[in-house]
Amino acid sequence: MAGYIPPIEDVSFLLGEVFDFNAQMAALPGFEEVDADLATSVLEEAGKFCAEVLEPLNRPGDEEGCRLENGLVTTPKGFADAYRAFVEAGWGGLSGDPEFGGQGLPRALQILFDEMLSSANLSFGLFPGLTRGGVEAIAHHGSEELKQKYLPKMISGEWTGAMALTESSAGTDLGLLTSRAEPLGDGSYAIRGTKIFISSGDQDFGGNIVHLVLARLPDAPKGVKGISLFLAPKFLVNDDGSLGERNRMSVGSLEHKMGIHAQPTCVMNYDGAIGWLIGEPGRGLNAMFTMMNAERLFVGIQGLGIGEAANQKAVAYARERLQGRSADGGCGPVPIIDHADVRKMLLTGRALTDAGRALGVWTAMQMDIAARHRDETVRQNANGFVALLTPVVKAAFTDFGFETAVLSQQVFGGHGYIRESGMEQYVRDARITQIYEGTNGVQAMDLVGRKLPMEDGDLPRRFFKLIRRDLAATAVPAELEMVSAAVGEALARLEKLTEYLLAKDADLDEAGAAATDYLRFFALVSFGWLWVLMASKATASAGASSLLKQRKLSLARFFASRLLPQTAALDTAIRSGAATLMALDSELF
Repeated sequence: MAGYIPPIEDVSFLLGEVFDFNAQMAALPGFEEVDADLATSVLEEAGKFCAEVLEPLNRPGDEEGCRLENGLVTTPKGFADAYRAFVEAGWGGLSGDPEFGGQGLPRALQILFDEMLSSANLSFGLFPGLTRGGVEAIAHHGSEELKQKYLPKMISGEWTGAMALTESSAGTDLGLLTSRAEPLGDGSYAIRGTKIFISSGDQDFGGNIVHLVLARLPDAPKGVKGISLFLAPKFLVNDDGSLGERNRMSVGSLEHKMGIHAQPTCVMNYDGAIGWLIGEPGRGLNAMFTMMNAERLFVGIQGLGIGEAANQKAVAYARERLQGRSADGGCGPVPIIDHADVRKMLLTGRALTDAGRALGVWTAMQMDIAARHRDETVRQNANGFVALLTPVVKAAFTDFGFETAVLSQQVFGGHGYIRESGMEQYVRDARITQIYEGTNGVQAMDLVGRKLPMEDGDLPRRFFKLIRRDLAATAVPAELEMVSAAVGEALARLEKLTEYLLAKDADLDEAGAAATDYLRFFALVSFGWLWVLMASKATASAGASSLLKQRKLSLARFFASRLLPQTAALDTAIRSGAATLMALDSELF
C-alpha cells in the first residue's frame, strides 16, 4: 500500500507563487525574517515526521483503540512515544507566542502542518490541536497568573489541553448545561458536573491535562448569559511549577465511536474539581468562542487532510489495478486510471483538495494580518474575512473531505470496503469532522444568519469585490478564459443570491432552508477564484515544473466544467424557499 507523501511541491507553489507570501509576511511585525523558503524547509521536516513517525501508527492505532482500566486511559501502542518525540522536536510550539516559549511562526505554516498531521494520523493530531485551542482561550481571556503558569508548558506540548463543553442534554444549545462552579473564597472554584464527548480528556503521555470547563456560578441566570469558563487541570500546579495532587476529576467511560478510535473521547466527571475563572463571570461563551473559532478552522483542515491522504492512495491504486479494456478497443486489462469514471472520481478529490488548501492558506494569512498589521483598517478588514470564512472552511472542507474519502474508497471497489486497504478508516474518521465543533448545519446557519448581515451586508460584498478584482487583474492565458468566465458568472449568481437572502434576514425558516446549499455555493465560487489564480500563476511561472503546470491547468478546467456548474442547481434550489420543507406536518414523517 502506498505511503503518505506530504504535498510539499504544492505548498511551495502556493507560498512562493500564488500568494506572494514573502511580501505579505515582511509587512507584519515579527515576521520580517520569514519567507517562503524558510516555510517550505520547516514544512519539509514536519512532513517527514508525519510520514515516517505518525502514519505508520494510524491503522494499528485504529485497530487497537484506547482502553480505560482502573480509571486510567491507555492510548494505542506507540502513541505515547510518538507524542514525546513530537514535543522534543519542538512541533508543539510552531506558531506559539515566543513570550511563552513558542516559535512564533505564521499561521499558514501551522495550518499546513495541521493538514499533514491530519493526513497521517487524525487521532494523534487532535492532541496538539485541542491544546492549541486551549492556549488561544487562555492567552486572550486568562489572568496574567494563569498565562504564566500554564501557557509555557501547553505551548511546548509538555501539557495537553481539552475542551469540556458538551453535556448529555446540552450540545449545540449550551444554554441548557447544568454543571456548577462554587466559589471557595480564595479565588478558586469547585466544579461539579458531567461532560460527554471530551476528546483528549485523558491520556498516558505524562504531564498535565488542562481542561477548560463551562459551568454556572451559583447566582447565574438561565441561558447562555449565565455560563462561565473555568480552567481545571488534571493535576494541581504547585507554586514552583511542579505537579501537585490529582484534581477531583475522573474518566467515567470512553465513548464507543464510529472512527478516530485512537483518540480517547471521554465522559468526564468533575466531582468538586478545583478550577479558576477565565474571563469575566457569565461571559464564558465569549471566551469559549475564541477557542472554538480556532478549533473550527482546525477541524476544516482535518477534513482537507483526510481528503488529501485518501486521494493519494486512490491514485496509487488506480495506477496499479488492472481491469477492463481501454476505450479505443485495445487489449486489456488496463490500469483503471484509464477509465473515465475513475478519473472523474480522482479529479474531483484533487480539484477540491488543492483549492481547499489554497483557501486555507489565504485564510491563515488573513489571520496573521488581522493580528499584526500596523494599519488598524487593514486589520479590521482581514478580521472580517476570517469571520466570514470560518464557517465556510469548517463545513465545506469537511464535507468535501468526506466526499473525497468516499470517492477514493469507491475507486478501490470491494477492496476499499475491507480494512486491509485503509480506505474505510478514512471514511469513518472523516465523518466526525462534519459533526464536532458545531455541526455543518450550524456552520451554515452561522454563515447565513450571522456573517452575511455583518456590517449591514458589506462584509460579503467586500469579499466578492476582492474576488472580482482578482479575476479582472489576473493575466489569464487563452486556455483559461473559459474558466475565468465561468467563475465570473457563478460569482454574479452568488452576489444576487446573497442580496436575495439578506432581504429575507428576519425569516428563520428561509434562512434554515437555504443555509447548507448556500454555504456550498459560496465555497465553490471561492474555490473557482483560487483555481483561476493557481492555474494562471502556474502557466506564467518560470519556477514551476512542467508537471505542476499541466496538472493545475487541467484541474482548473475540470473544476470549471464539472464542479462549478453545481452552483446553478444550488441557486434554483435555494430560491424555491422553505415552503416544501415546512409543509408536511411533523406527525406525518
